[in-house]
Amino acid sequence: MLHPIRNRAMQKRLTHLKAGKQTMADIIVVYHSGFGHTKKVAEHVAQGAAAELVAISENGELTEADWAKLNAAKAIVFGSPTYMGNVSWQFKKFADATSRIWYNRGWQDKIFGGFTNSASPVGDKGLTLSALQTLASQHGGLWVSLGQLPSNTKATQPTDPNTLGGSVGLLVQSPADASVDEIPQGHLDTAVAYGKRIAAISARFSAA
Repeated sequence: MLHPIRNRAMQKRLTHLKAGKQTMADIIVVYHSGFGHTKKVAEHVAQGAAAELVAISENGELTEADWAKLNAAKAIVFGSPTYMGNVSWQFKKFADATSRIWYNRGWQDKIFGGFTNSASPVGDKGLTLSALQTLASQHGGLWVSLGQLPSNTKATQPTDPNTLGGSVGLLVQSPADASVDEIPQGHLDTAVAYGKRIAAISARFSAA
């Protein structure tokens, strides 16, 4: 049985579709990926949230259509690899480009979340998440934490959830010599679960 809030949101969306209206996604995952690993994480977050992906180009840019999607979304999830203890320069360029939206309070009271990926288990990823959370806060947004307990015992396996012990947002490790297909399954499952959490919280606020 569907939760009444989710059911109402779904019925509203179906009404628009039956009326022949094109609706933009309620949740957008906007990310930069240098070598494909962060893209795969973004895909799993989007899977859980039933979100649309928006990729920041290698030049740190978005299309006008992408900006329109972000402005229309109810929730935005930021994603960036951690390079030298912070977001990639491409993501920073995108963040700086939101200054006009910030000034006009265009994203005020949207739901936000974020994730990052690096080659090392720690790799100063906490600094990147802090930057993502700060960006959301500057826009007057409401941040969604990871909401999962860590898997931190001696028996922990790569298939277990949240093995990096994140709480502010999603942390993922992709070893420097690992292919895109070698990201630990537990990290990807944690990404899906995080996406579902963002969607559920967004639905609760939308129904209020």
